[in-house]
Amino acid sequence: MAKRTFSMLETFLIFLLVMMTAITVALLSLLFITSGTTENNKDSGYSTTQSRQATQGPLATQGSTAAQGSTLTQGPIATQVSPGTSTPEPPLFQNFSGYNIGVGRADCTGQVADITLMGYGKTGQHARGILTRLYSRAFIVAEPDGSNRMVFVSIDIGMVSQRLRLEVLNRLRIKYGSLYRRDNVILSGTHTHSGPAGYFQYTLFLIASEGYSNRTFEYMVTGIVKSIEIAHTNMKPGKIFINKGNVDGAQINRSPYSYLQNPQSERARYSSNTDKEMIILKMVDLNGDDLGHISWFAIHPVSMNNSNHLVNSDNMGYASYLFEQEKNKGYLPGEGPYVAAFASSNLGDVSPNILGPHCVNTGESCDNANSSCPIGGPDKCIAMGPGRDMFDSTQIIGRIIYQRAKELYASASQEVTGSLASAHQWVNMTDVTIWLNSTHVAKTCKPALGYSFAAGTIDGVGGLNFSQGTVEGNPFWDTIRDQILGNPSEEIKECHKPKPILFHTGELSIPHPWHPDIVDIQIITLGSLAITAIPGEFTTMSGRRFREAVQAEFASYGMQNMTVVTSGLCNVYTHYITTYEEYQAQRYEAASTIYGPHTLSAYIQLFRVLAKAIATDSVANLSSGPEPPFFKQLITTLIPNIADRAPKGKTFGDVLQPVEPKYRVGEVAEVTFVGANPKNSAENRTHQTFLTVEKYEATSATWQVVHNDASWETRFYWHKGSLGQSDATIQWYIPDTAQPGIYRIRYFGHYRKQDFLKPAVILSFESTSSTFEVVTT
Repeated sequence: MAKRTFSMLETFLIFLLVMMTAITVALLSLLFITSGTTENNKDSGYSTTQSRQATQGPLATQGSTAAQGSTLTQGPIATQVSPGTSTPEPPLFQNFSGYNIGVGRADCTGQVADITLMGYGKTGQHARGILTRLYSRAFIVAEPDGSNRMVFVSIDIGMVSQRLRLEVLNRLRIKYGSLYRRDNVILSGTHTHSGPAGYFQYTLFLIASEGYSNRTFEYMVTGIVKSIEIAHTNMKPGKIFINKGNVDGAQINRSPYSYLQNPQSERARYSSNTDKEMIILKMVDLNGDDLGHISWFAIHPVSMNNSNHLVNSDNMGYASYLFEQEKNKGYLPGEGPYVAAFASSNLGDVSPNILGPHCVNTGESCDNANSSCPIGGPDKCIAMGPGRDMFDSTQIIGRIIYQRAKELYASASQEVTGSLASAHQWVNMTDVTIWLNSTHVAKTCKPALGYSFAAGTIDGVGGLNFSQGTVEGNPFWDTIRDQILGNPSEEIKECHKPKPILFHTGELSIPHPWHPDIVDIQIITLGSLAITAIPGEFTTMSGRRFREAVQAEFASYGMQNMTVVTSGLCNVYTHYITTYEEYQAQRYEAASTIYGPHTLSAYIQLFRVLAKAIATDSVANLSSGPEPPFFKQLITTLIPNIADRAPKGKTFGDVLQPVEPKYRVGEVAEVTFVGANPKNSAENRTHQTFLTVEKYEATSATWQVVHNDASWETRFYWHKGSLGQSDATIQWYIPDTAQPGIYRIRYFGHYRKQDFLKPAVILSFESTSSTFEVVTT
């Protein structure tokens, strides 16, 4: 590697970075939550499970009965939950052809301000408002006699954290006993990069999240559990149909040079370097009336780029929005009985920014092995979507996905039939021995991230001019790492070769381990359909190899022609999984394959064990594996909770900038109010939306809500001022379908009041703009 010299500015910035890093690490070592609660738990009104019984109930053994009770901690006071809280099972229909099916959707948005957005890892990308709400969409399928059942939940979040899954399972155990367990419940994140962070327990993610937010964690857990409860309550007999088809024009491979490392003979079997196939499950009742659907498709929800500050569900969420609005006519977004989930698949190297990478300073292509520009380096190499801006690109890509799903849904005719089975194990992924062939073995590694991890991707570049495809370390950065975090061992360096290790996270344990060791592996089968729960992001070829191997394993034990779905971002997050050949190129995805070059082989071997157990009806003989931890002391956020203040002479909700008296369709109606911090609304849920757009109906002399903050036509911006003051701006992008008439915009918020020597209280308020007219010409 050529020696690099640094300018005075670079030297100063590096010195500043080192000092800030050292101070941050020192602070993080001190910032613990000693009661197991965090930011604002005392005035949040919510509780978090902080301890579990010595016997772990269904968390320990598949099919076991519920443990007696659970200790919850709210603030510093522990409350014992009654062991008799299990909800009785509603009677299920029997003796019919099909399944009992339940669908449910619930809000899980969490904070929309004063919290980092999860996905890009970009410092300063804090939430400052909302474009759309985030939802948990749950689907329960049970055999007619109720003997076996499954739950699949697709959630509009970046990924499912281990802490989130453990808490959801514990609350399901308290409510339903052994009905919903670790083996038959899959939680899957859509992978939107525009949802709130702060719901993790491993240190690296907490640093990226700028601390743990109990406020957001509780909101997410409550929403996920509520969606399952709704599905459970609404179960009815029905049928499931499956269909498959390609989606064109929505994706590109963002690491084509990694993909080319795979054998030519293997690549020749496929017509594309991305998986274009969408798999869809159509669910109807016995009358043929629609209930819901789940589809799986490989695409990164990063149409909204890393300059975005509005919470939203990105392209896959927009597809759900369109499908649900189509089926739930007359309902507002987020309401209505039909539930449409667009779930993640092997999206690791798949981008929706289909115009490809270009140098933003010169316009020339930077589609090269290092994703670097001749002038400006990798920082200037960014992939763009098809729209005029990121909002437009999100809708274009989301609409393509929706349209194809709609076609596949309409033509779905192959019925899913057969028994239901599930298998799950916890595995120590740092110590898996892989049989490469009959004579050679390999092992997985303790977690580590490579240099190219810091480079980011063409969807969101890093900030320190690291390059993708780096296969040698840099003495300068190695020295900084060694001084702050200590030297990585020779064992971990050797295990991860050719990855040059930037962060040896598997050897860091202060204040808690930086990455998970214990990982979930899980398969649920429904007749000839196998849903595999992947705890990370498979690349395209990884997903293909994996599906083929699992399908072959089923076939070898008599289960022929199984359709294997790779459901991504499930149960616990472990970054990426590349093929062994892609790993050698050490682009971003390979540098983020934390368990080393043989990670994919390990997962294939482990999932084959589950497939065999299901096929041979020997799931009961599987060991549960080492149970993962549930940490009670977590790094708290550094963002303080302060009282909200209105400007002198004004109150919360007063109009600062009024709407215009008249707008045409296609224009933007905008109003600004005296605001309060929106994160307060994640604690006091008096209002279910931050805004409504309402139309006056003269015949009934009433105001009719036509949009809320789940609508893609509205945007809610929060502008943070000083000393607790803030403004809130609401925009309505008036669609062509808007009916002419008189409208108004309403704002719903909560402010934090802090009187001297008294505990903080959160109070609701609301306000209304002046009326305005919408005309069509």
